[in-house]
Amino acid sequence: MRRSVVAALVATAVLIAACGSSVKPDESATWPADRLYREAKEELEAGNYKKAVQYYEKLEARFPYGQYAQQSQLEAAYAYFKDNERASAVAAADRFIKLYPNHPNVDYAHYIKGLISFNEDLGIIAKFSNQDMAERDPQAMRESFDALQQLVTKFPDSRYTPDALQRLQYLVNAMAGGEVRTAEYYLRRKAYVAAVNRAQYAIDNYPRAPALRGAFDVLVDAYAAMGLTDLQKDAERLRQLNFPEDTRAAQAPEPGFLDRLWPFDDEPRRGAGRVPEEPAWYEKLWN
Repeated sequence: MRRSVVAALVATAVLIAACGSSVKPDESATWPADRLYREAKEELEAGNYKKAVQYYEKLEARFPYGQYAQQSQLEAAYAYFKDNERASAVAAADRFIKLYPNHPNVDYAHYIKGLISFNEDLGIIAKFSNQDMAERDPQAMRESFDALQQLVTKFPDSRYTPDALQRLQYLVNAMAGGEVRTAEYYLRRKAYVAAVNRAQYAIDNYPRAPALRGAFDVLVDAYAAMGLTDLQKDAERLRQLNFPEDTRAAQAPEPGFLDRLWPFDDEPRRGAGRVPEEPAWYEKLWN
């Protein structure tokens, strides 16, 4: 009995050893920093973002203070972004900003943070639909706005600032449109006070957004429903003052109306699904 048990244990050990020997060793374990960085960059250029990320992670873990540390961290943020690892991309960009606040290319870290959140909440359906930006995650829009706002404030002469300014303009109108949609919802539910408050919030916080056409419509309709004639006339006067060229029909924001405001020429616009490519490829950072 004891002999059979010993034989079984030996057989199990042999089997485990055989299985272990089939595991391929990490060929990059002995690579120096320059080899790891070169391989990561080649994978990135080839579009193999997951493999590039693996090499960048190994490079950062093994050589955190080497000459390639700064480049690899910033390029890793881009690789995470392209591999749809958005949380990791934001973390990498944040880490770079904190560690190297005076780096000549820290503006790119702020810029890519804005891109990551710009269309963060998009799913596969929204990518190819006519869903407009106002219907999407307001937190993601706010995060994108904050990151891009930091870029244009701290680095007004950055090569990324012109594109960031266009995105900020679009985001402002999208956030205003979200407030207007909420106000319209309250109006349909006959919650007139809530509708007025939400429409007024949009007007106060996004004073030049084209989406405010709908906010004034909500004010007019809500005041009319409540029998507040003087306030209704004031809202009509302000609407005419701010949008003198519009008829009432033109002022109503139809579904997808924000798509017509898409300011970017770097990618065809059909729905708000795709994030436009940034104007400068990452490798130009080190020129």
